[in-house]
Amino acid sequence: MPAEEFVAGWISGALGLVLGHPFDTVKLLGFFKGMSFPIASIAVVNSVLFGVYSNALLVLTATSHQERRAQPPSYTHVFVAGCTGGFLQAYCLAPFDLIKVRLQNQTEPRAKQPGSPPPRYRGPVHCAASIFQAEGTRGLFRGAWALTLRDTPTLGIYFVTYEWLCRQFTPDGQNPSSGTVLVAGGFAGITSWVAATPLDVIKSRMQMAGLKQRAYGGLLDCMVSSARQEGLGVFFRGLIINSARAFPVNAVTFLSYEYLLLSWG
Repeated sequence: MPAEEFVAGWISGALGLVLGHPFDTVKLLGFFKGMSFPIASIAVVNSVLFGVYSNALLVLTATSHQERRAQPPSYTHVFVAGCTGGFLQAYCLAPFDLIKVRLQNQTEPRAKQPGSPPPRYRGPVHCAASIFQAEGTRGLFRGAWALTLRDTPTLGIYFVTYEWLCRQFTPDGQNPSSGTVLVAGGFAGITSWVAATPLDVIKSRMQMAGLKQRAYGGLLDCMVSSARQEGLGVFFRGLIINSARAFPVNAVTFLSYEYLLLSWG
């Protein structure tokens, strides 16, 4: 199993995260909260996504990353490989994503101020330990089903969009230019988030349910309750900020990923 795709995915994920974290935090509350935690954890998850995707294509098509411009895989193979990567990375991501959401939604200041309540969580390790103590192992995977349903098909769409755009603007057998990679990566990010936003809303609500002492009976109950109380528009809350975040983050992620694999030959 080639390892360079996992390493390139880790590095490109870290670079994309630096760009995207302020947008992601604004979507939930605050600015640059919890930056040190996701820069390590989410980069590892991105490594899983790109590594599994590339190796799934290797199994499906018997071609390496370097050979795929001359022998492009079918869009069906690209979609299946993307879904496989999305499914596996969702379960790696679930505990990290839960901790990130809880930390970013924490409104109490970490620094002690006169008259202010102490923060619920002192950091990611304390947050994880508190969730485990209160809710057990299952609590660390709160919202995992919504995350899996969000990421499995949308990451298939993500890679298909990227491949389609690259092929439209690149002569057969050649590597796409940096400009093409940036544009294709950016629009792949936007397309996938348009599909992902409804389940992202549900995922975040289920993750916060334990903190706010509001229990949902499950994924379907959360969807029905949200729609009854706030209307169908609630499922597209955050779409604009998600799209604004998606273009630069995924443009940089794909550019760095392609550059690293090309430079390593």
